[in-house]
Parts: sequence; C-alpha cells; structure tokens
Amino acid sequence: MTEPDAIPTTTNPFLLFQQWYENAREKEADPADAMSLATCSLDGQPSVRMVLLKDHGNAGFVFYTNNKSRKADEIRQNPQAALCFHWKSLQRQVRIEGKLEIVDNREADRYFATRSRESCMSAWASEQSQILSSRAELLSRYKERVAQFEGQSVPRPPFWQGYRLAPEMIEFWLHLPHRLHDRVLFKKSNFGWERSRLFP
Repeated sequence: MTEPDAIPTTTNPFLLFQQWYENAREKEADPADAMSLATCSLDGQPSVRMVLLKDHGNAGFVFYTNNKSRKADEIRQNPQAALCFHWKSLQRQVRIEGKLEIVDNREADRYFATRSRESCMSAWASEQSQILSSRAELLSRYKERVAQFEGQSVPRPPFWQGYRLAPEMIEFWLHLPHRLHDRVLFKKSNFGWERSRLFP
C-alpha cells in the first residue's frame, strides 16, 4: 500500500509497458505475450479470444490471424478493438483500446519467416473459424501442405495477415492490499499522452 509499490510516475505509456512486459517474460509462469482481444460486429455483438503479441512499440501492438476468421471479419466491420494483458503472478493488468490497421506485407512476411516450419504449415492447412467435419480432415490438409512444400521454404499464405492496434487509451492496474489497487490511465490527445489516476 506504500508509494514504492505503486505504479511509477512516467508520461510514456510505451516505456512503462515495456518494463512490465520484460518483467512478465522473466517471472510469469504463463506466456507473457498472451492477450485477450475483444472485437465487435456492426450489430453490436461482442466477442473475445486469446491471441499472442508478436511486436509492439510506439506505433502499437501487433498480432496475426487468418483473414477468413471471425475476428478478421469483425475487424473489417468495425476496426475499433480492445486488448487486455493479465499477468497473474505479478498481479498486474494492462488494458488497451484503439483502432486496428493491417500490417504491411513486408512486415508480415518477415514475421512469418520466423515461425517454425510446422506452424507455417498449419497456417496453410486451417480455414480458421470455418466448419470442420472432423479432426481427420484438418490432419489430412496439414499432410497435403507438408507434401506440397517439401524441400522448399513455406511462403506466407495470402489469407494470413497481421493487425496493429494503434492505442488511444492504455490503462495500467496494479494489485495492492485491502483492494486499494493502483490504476493509471493514459489517454491520447493532440498534445501527446495525458496521464491520470483512477479510483480502484
């Protein structure tokens, strides 16, 4: 409950996120890059799922998916979205809201080339979010792609792309005793980032 345990004073939310993220990568038992992604269709139906953070910086937070998936369809309808990181062992949470934009092809190609060969094959094999008749169908499609790309590099599928959430709001939450948690909100303005503290 003492001030040294509270969220440090900074006017740069990206610097604070980087510090918390590095700390989570060192100490969190679960993957530190796991984040919930909330999207919403035009008719107001929300949905949320876990995705993996693949890049981040002042421009935003990047993840990848099949552009035939439900999330991609909702993003096309309504590009406003929200992310949430929860690092349980550190008792910290980061919420981010903003607009999603498509990552350019060169950046997507560079990231795809870092994936394991098996993960590249699965990207080709899966028609994400579509009806699957059986698991055997998925495994068969995977084997077909293994045969197709045998002895050659695996290119990024044209239907597989990245999205970057450009933040308009970033909130940091830190658990403290007696439910006197610390919450710090950063909101983007024409003059940079405005910082305020919220009641827990």
